[in-house]
Amino acid sequence: MTTILTKRAYDPPSPQDGLRVLVDRLWPRGLSKDKAALDHWMKELAPTTALRKWFDHRPERFAEFKRRYDEELQHNPAVPDALAQMGRRKVTLVYGARDPAINHAVVLADFLTRSRRKTSGS
Repeated sequence: MTTILTKRAYDPPSPQDGLRVLVDRLWPRGLSKDKAALDHWMKELAPTTALRKWFDHRPERFAEFKRRYDEELQHNPAVPDALAQMGRRKVTLVYGARDPAINHAVVLADFLTRSRRKTSGS
């Protein structure tokens, strides 16, 4: 199975990233489009503004954020199209948050990985 990785938008792009997809609703501050080196911007996969503001990157809220965001993704009509565009290729979800472990891209990567498994029947 191909991999879905996550990477900060401010980290340098690499050929090992595969398909680079920005998954933030807002463009990362101070980042030029050239430096971002993105293949797609799928802002419709980001958490809703209300959920993002509630979470506020507070570690103590992350478990509940994961649950709520996962539920949003289950009902998000953009998910099937995103999965189709990503195909079976290696994908790196690019995000602007500071914390590499506590952010929406980590939750999204897990959700998309599980969704790929369901559609492939494995």
